Amino acid sequence: MSRSRNGTLTKWEHDFLFTLVKDKPVCLICHQSTALSKNGNLERHRATNHGKFKQEYLPKSALRTSKVMELKTALKAQQQVLTKQVEKNKAATEASFHASQVLAKHKKPFTDEELFKEAMSATDVIKDGIDSVPLGPTTVARRIESLSEDVSQQLISDLSLCECFSLKFDKSVDMTDTAQLMVFARMTFEDLTSKEAFLTLLPLKERTGARTFSPSSNSMCATTDGAPAMIDTPAGFIALHKDPDFPVFVNYHCVIHHQALASKVVNFSHLMTLVTRIVNSIQAKGLQHRLLKSLLDEVDAVYGDLLLHAEVRWLSRGKVLQRFIDLLPESRSFLESRKEHQKELDRTHPEHFCVHLDKVRAESDRRFQEIDKMEDIVRFISNPFIPTDTLTAELQVFSLPNGVDMEITELQNDTELQERAKDRHFWGLVNREKFPLLSFCAVKVKPYFGSTYLCEGVFSRMKIIKSKHRTRLTDRHLADCVRLGVSSYEPNYRL
Repeated sequence: MSRSRNGTLTKWEHDFLFTLVKDKPVCLICHQSTALSKNGNLERHRATNHGKFKQEYLPKSALRTSKVMELKTALKAQQQVLTKQVEKNKAATEASFHASQVLAKHKKPFTDEELFKEAMSATDVIKDGIDSVPLGPTTVARRIESLSEDVSQQLISDLSLCECFSLKFDKSVDMTDTAQLMVFARMTFEDLTSKEAFLTLLPLKERTGARTFSPSSNSMCATTDGAPAMIDTPAGFIALHKDPDFPVFVNYHCVIHHQALASKVVNFSHLMTLVTRIVNSIQAKGLQHRLLKSLLDEVDAVYGDLLLHAEVRWLSRGKVLQRFIDLLPESRSFLESRKEHQKELDRTHPEHFCVHLDKVRAESDRRFQEIDKMEDIVRFISNPFIPTDTLTAELQVFSLPNGVDMEITELQNDTELQERAKDRHFWGLVNREKFPLLSFCAVKVKPYFGSTYLCEGVFSRMKIIKSKHRTRLTDRHLADCVRLGVSSYEPNYRL
């Protein structure tokens, strides 16, 4: 479109009353667009719909130019109003996503979104903006679902890119007695960097050992808490995945459950019954509880109160007993002041300790035998310049071809690598072409989990999210809230 002599209007604008909006001809009077950008189409539209305009505003007159400029300005103003409204709606939607993410991270109910509006309604300026943000419970639920899906897609993308990964499993029950299987993944990438991420939370409605996963050649090991649902044969999780169609993987018991394992193997029922009875008798009565705390404060005791035992928490038993023993003199004195003497507290049988320790050792050897097999391999990966008398045979757990012993000898005699032995990313410096077998072992060992401590921590969050006040929270929304609350991935909600 050529410019007219006045240099302000194009030929279309002056002659046909059309202007370009996003590469489409739009009429300045009725704001309609035509399918084809041809002079004949534009002239036909003007003559058919706006025939009187040519008579009222003669071509090439100053009056016509002024009127066309006025129409053009009005069209731009209308477009700016629409653009501002679109931008405002976009900002409101992004604010709604951000508020939903904050709510999930802080383990708050969906209905707490309305608190944002109430808190921001102090002034009319803020109130006008916040009222346009959709923050209803149903909207927040949809936002959290979308954010969780975005985080899941990022994790799936990383799982497809990583060299290998391992899984760790732990099981607990929520407020409605639904068994929830927590799964975390640890991935190792090509540069030998690692990343831990929450994978999923699976509700187990029926038998807790009957859930399986799709096979993956990248999966290397599984860390469990040793529960029957995980390791029992034939219905345990590990047994269900040991078939010819599933890739071979290593499984072992979590190392942080030693104390819980000892409490299960050794029969402490008589002791726990006594301690629980004493603690409950004190804490069940408000006056006696206050008197005990006052006594502990008066004598400047190590702790200010006794602990209640909770069977669901994996270290509760040990902590309760340890606290009771630390406060045993004060507790005995308090009980005597109430004329309640517990004779069982004075009985000790040291000869029974050896029998209990033997039971614990035998059970530990059975449960942690896989870790014993991997001990030398992990030690070598941590420090490859230690003596390796039997390492070659143990490395065959990875089904390596011949030649690994030669690579070990060559690596340990490499002076340049010896100088970098304490480097945190040592195996990232090792030439994969020169040491393919050892690099392969390092990649496989790198994602191994030592414990299920992440699962234990997330279970505490789960108890807060699905509390007694939110028992109607669905399993899907529970998993979405947990994912957003613990994931290291940032959801992308920018429009």
